[in-house]
Amino acid sequence: MKTTNLKSSFRARAMLLAGAVTALPLSVFLMVQPAQAADVLGEKVGKNLQTAQTALAAHKYAEAMAAVNAADAVSGKTDYESYTIEQMRGAVAASSGNVAVAISAYDKVIASPRTPAAMKEQLALSEAGMAYGAKDYARAAQIADKYVKAGGANPQMYTILIQSYYLGKDYANAARAQQAQIDMQAKAGTKPTENQLQLLAACQTQTHDQAALTKTYVALATYYPKPDYWAQVVHSALSNPHMAGALRLDADRVRLAAGLVKTPAEYIDIAELAMQAGLPQIALDVMNEGYSANVLGHDAGAAREDRLKQMITQTVADRKANIATAETQAQQAPNGNALVTTGYNYVTFGQADKGLQLMNAGIAKGTTDVNIARLHLGLAQAAAGQKAAAITTLKSVGGDNGAQDIAQFWVLKLGAPS
Repeated sequence: MKTTNLKSSFRARAMLLAGAVTALPLSVFLMVQPAQAADVLGEKVGKNLQTAQTALAAHKYAEAMAAVNAADAVSGKTDYESYTIEQMRGAVAASSGNVAVAISAYDKVIASPRTPAAMKEQLALSEAGMAYGAKDYARAAQIADKYVKAGGANPQMYTILIQSYYLGKDYANAARAQQAQIDMQAKAGTKPTENQLQLLAACQTQTHDQAALTKTYVALATYYPKPDYWAQVVHSALSNPHMAGALRLDADRVRLAAGLVKTPAEYIDIAELAMQAGLPQIALDVMNEGYSANVLGHDAGAAREDRLKQMITQTVADRKANIATAETQAQQAPNGNALVTTGYNYVTFGQADKGLQLMNAGIAKGTTDVNIARLHLGLAQAAAGQKAAAITTLKSVGGDNGAQDIAQFWVLKLGAPS
């Protein structure tokens, strides 16, 4: 996913929005009725404003603004007259594209207690839209931010706020505002849109916030499970510079689960790693998956692949026949590593209860790396059909050697929509 493409699509969507919320028609202003009987226009002010309205209707904006200024120049104006003048000034300026004057006039109308709350929101939205349309992103963001901080919840204003930050290259604030909107929607039980998450990811890419970016791609893959998003999640999970060598098989299994393993060499490499880890059934499962995907058994290496599969199949049979002996030896070992591996084998051989019990015993006895052991326990629980328990175990995996990153991938994978 390229940031430049995202930026173009975001700008296009926001420009459509801005075009829909720029100037308010004069009729909307005039719907505000005087609150008191004394609220009437004097002859001089009224005459000038009538001239301005007529000129505005004829699109004679300079003439209309001159009439507004003439009305404003009348001495001794009432508060109501000044209020009405600013309404007309805003309508003329907005229609003529004079954003600065329009916003100044709108600000005065918004500040007046005469303006109903609903119209204040319309005016604020129009202000932000005009500033956005004029590419004054700083001003648009300022207006929208003030509205949001005052408790406003109009989704269009949130969009203008986020887009203004983004197109103004204030990526940190764009990410903050977008995350706030997503969090607000989550509290209301609404999932974020794909566009919202894409924009958040684009901002986090610009700010080089890798941890937050990974979280966003997890959300994208959860709500909108597409190959590209899964690939990004896998990349994030496997890009830990401190990845332990003991996790090489686990890293490749992540790639396999995400559909990123495509060649015979990759399938064979993963199967051989599983054999080296003492997990022959997993190796056989990998080979079978390669055959099912029509990757293995069809090229010049087919004979070698068949021989490898036969050897793995025999190893599985031998390991099953001798697993009780392996268990006894594991019980006598100075640490719990062998118990975890033997237990995992029991699970892959269909004896989940016994296998999980041994794995827990191995962890309790002490292993070389408890987080890798917990990762494998979570994967064994998942293989045994205990998804809820697996997710709980995987969430307990910590450390900085890559085990936690891989565990988080599996939490996502297990919880993703089917």
